[in-house]
Amino acid sequence: QVQVAESGGGLVQTGGSLRLSCAASRSRFSIGGMGWYRQAPGDQRRLVAGITSGGSTNYADSVKGRFTLSRDTANNTVYLQMNNLKPEDTAAYYCYAYIGLNRYWGQGTQVTVSS
Repeated sequence: QVQVAESGGGLVQTGGSLRLSCAASRSRFSIGGMGWYRQAPGDQRRLVAGITSGGSTNYADSVKGRFTLSRDTANNTVYLQMNNLKPEDTAAYYCYAYIGLNRYWGQGTQVTVSS
């Protein structure tokens, strides 16, 4: 069983920055894609950014140019640098990690952006 743990959420003012971290526990199987989804109250969970094992990234249009996802493959860790945060970025952020076709989720970390 792979465990995924997030950290780094919090409260920030509009225009501020936060960095989220996500670590997948060591597995005898290779970790594939990792990334982040977010879920605002009353909304569905939506992709924020993802990164493949080879380092290719994709972003939701709403965060392009503001968020940057990076990966430390040796430590099965990804980092989401969030700049110029907006109130509409307020959500619970969930990290995921793939092993094969199985996706594992973290517990989530809250990001709140005040106006």
